[in-house]
Amino acid sequence: MTGTYLILYGSTFAIFLALDYIGLSYLIKPTFERFIPDLLLDSPRLGPALLFYAFYAVGLLWFVSIPALSGDKSLLWVFGSAAFLGAIGYGTYEFTSLAVMKGWSWTMVATDLTWGTLLTATSATAGVAITRAFS
Repeated sequence: MTGTYLILYGSTFAIFLALDYIGLSYLIKPTFERFIPDLLLDSPRLGPALLFYAFYAVGLLWFVSIPALSGDKSLLWVFGSAAFLGAIGYGTYEFTSLAVMKGWSWTMVATDLTWGTLLTATSATAGVAITRAFS
């Protein structure tokens, strides 16, 4: 079972990281640059970013992917459950920021919330599919 979890974590983490690099580069960064350019660093701090990715992937496995494997849930169930978890996670950040930060916009909320929801759902679904294929 340990090998299964390693495949699940590794594939989910790698897919999440690769897709988010694309999304951050071409969707999120341009949107945030339009509204809060003075708050953005020239280059991101990689340590905190990697901590987020590592922790978020563990949460995704705990709440969605492992129950899907042990309960033999469909990939549609994985996608929907992960989308819900992604909306909670990204929504918490975005709506809190909108509530307390100057310059935060509904466009930023909609863009990041949609991206985080789809990113989480896609990564979890692909991770479970890959794990099932190799286990």
